[in-house]
Amino acid sequence: MDASAPAPLCVLFDNGSLRPEATLQLRLIAIQLQAATGASVRPVSLLHSSAIAPAELGGVPAQILEPALRALLAAGASRIVLLPLFFGPSAALTEYVPQRLELLRREHPAACVQLGRGLVDVEDETDTRIAAILADHVRAVIRRAGLARPNTVLVDHGSPRREVVAVRDFLGRQLFRLLAQEVGRLAVASMERRPEPEYDFCGPRLATLLGQPGFSRGNVVVARQFFSPGRHAGPEGDVAGICAAAERAQPGLKCHLTDLIGGDPRLIAVLADRYAEARTRG
Repeated sequence: MDASAPAPLCVLFDNGSLRPEATLQLRLIAIQLQAATGASVRPVSLLHSSAIAPAELGGVPAQILEPALRALLAAGASRIVLLPLFFGPSAALTEYVPQRLELLRREHPAACVQLGRGLVDVEDETDTRIAAILADHVRAVIRRAGLARPNTVLVDHGSPRREVVAVRDFLGRQLFRLLAQEVGRLAVASMERRPEPEYDFCGPRLATLLGQPGFSRGNVVVARQFFSPGRHAGPEGDVAGICAAAERAQPGLKCHLTDLIGGDPRLIAVLADRYAEARTRG
């Protein structure tokens, strides 16, 4: 794409959720990204969100990526950037979306549609922007709760893909470097993982870690590598439930959850860079 040409339409998409809070968060990010880039930004979800009652979304139904993209192309949109709100190369970005996109390109050969990258590049140690957001969220918890060098765990959803787990591990290393003088131990964990031994690279599970020495007593900060308050990371979501169960099992344990990344305005600069990168390709 010609960087000097008018900005292509940006379709910002997340994985999707049945919780309205996640779609509302995505819409807010889209508004902020539109202001930052000057591009028209359409928020959609890969799956799930269209099942949310429109009444819970201010009367505006959530849209799903493929039908939304088909409608835009049918209406004459010719230059589109698909911008993922994803940390790393999940199967959605490496398999599902490229497969669907290839079919749409055959149907609309004159259109130029580019798929952007995830937000974390494990080959670029100099880019600490996502880790810096996580670090500041940990610092906010430390100040708010008056903690002294608490042990900390970075938790993501968990994935059977090594490339996705590598992003969490990469962020964990960056986070420890940023917080080395402010926390005690720092570990990484997954909210969930497949049980077979071949998926040991994904572990440990958060529930398991919170029963181990160093993380089963005292104050533990749980840094959430999640964008939005859906079923997993919402106030009564899976991560909060795991922490509450661990506290009941170990009365000496107190978990402190950080804010979510999607609400931090610094995320917009990273998304804007990924958009600018994608629009110059092709």
